[in-house]
Parts: sequence; C-alpha cells; structure tokens
Amino acid sequence: MENTIDLAESITAAKCSENLSSVEDAIYVIGGKWKLKIIIVLQESGNIRFNELQRNIRGISARVLSNELKDLELNGFVKRVVHAEQTPVVVEYISTDYSRTLRNVIIALSDWGKMHKRNIRTEAFLSQ
Repeated sequence: MENTIDLAESITAAKCSENLSSVEDAIYVIGGKWKLKIIIVLQESGNIRFNELQRNIRGISARVLSNELKDLELNGFVKRVVHAEQTPVVVEYISTDYSRTLRNVIIALSDWGKMHKRNIRTEAFLSQ
C-alpha cells in the first residue's frame, strides 16, 4: 500500500513534511471535541434525527451540533435528508460511504485509547 508510513525507512525532510501536512489536513477535517463523536453515533445509529443525535452526544449544545453537522456535510461525511412529504417536515442525518472510510482510523484510535488508559492506570498503580 503506497499511502502507508514505513517508520523503519529513513525519513527525509520532504517525506516528514508531507506526512505532517497530511496529518494536519486530517485533523483539520475531523478534529475537535465533537466531530468524531458525531460520526461514530451516525455510523452506529443509521438515520437519526437532530434531537436524538443531541441526546446521544452528552454535553453538546444544539448550536454547536448544528455547526458541526454543517461542517461534516460540507466535507462529505454527513448527508442531511429532508422528508418534506411528511407533516411536520422530518430531517434526518446519515453517515455517508465516505465517512465509513474512517472506520479503521476510529477503531485504531479506540484501541490506542484503551491501551493508553491501561498504561496510565498501571503506571499510577506502580508509583504508589
């Protein structure tokens, strides 16, 4: 796979700069406190309405959720579906196929987070 980073090979300044730029781009699009949480809930829930989405993400305000959904929609991670044929009009949000390309990244972050938490707990226990 040509897009992987081989840490065993010597890293040139140009390659390092390219990798930093790629990571910076990724963090810009999915970084922050809420975006990955929203993507995860959408991937696990399927079609979901705004209020239900807000209930599933503890602590997020309606204004922040609305802004984050707009950003995610602009970047192709979320699709907003309006059911105008119903009264009242129903709006649902769904994750796109593109957002599902983050699945391995999310799993890797989750695994790393679990490992890190165990590591911190172990170090805290050993230092007592």
